[in-house]
Amino acid sequence: MIECPNCSHENMVGSAFCIECGVTLLPADPLRTQKADPGHAQDAGRRMPADITSPAAHSDNWVTLHLLDIGQALPLTDRNEFTIGRVAEGQAVMPDIDLAPYQAYAHGVSRLHAVITRGVDDVYLMDLDSVNGTFVNGNRLEPNEEWTLSNGDVVALGGLKIQVLLKTP
Repeated sequence: MIECPNCSHENMVGSAFCIECGVTLLPADPLRTQKADPGHAQDAGRRMPADITSPAAHSDNWVTLHLLDIGQALPLTDRNEFTIGRVAEGQAVMPDIDLAPYQAYAHGVSRLHAVITRGVDDVYLMDLDSVNGTFVNGNRLEPNEEWTLSNGDVVALGGLKIQVLLKTP
């Protein structure tokens, strides 16, 4: 567990932000990284550099997906529903969030793996009958059934782990 230096909340190892107060949990003096170049995502065995921004920096986002192994934060804005998966050559239907640049194929992410939806009071995740399954905090979701997400939940799409950071009102 990682203790937040601001509020002393215990966060999961690998968390970039405190789920209680949103403060960054990254070292104060890390090496400056560069923005990930999706064109280099296929480099075997290499982790892609990425800029990590605080969810609070995106004032109009309702949820941020923090890719735990990579450190990339993907804020979701503008719409109430996003499909998540990976783009493959010749694919007819594309996901709204393409995880292919983040080694999604190697982690077993399906082309149309899951959907995340903002409701009136809650945020939901639904597995789209993916091959390798969708898990929330280790619990496997039943295909095509909505699961209510909580701030800080760790979602696994196949083997790709994502921490869900919900914007609090």
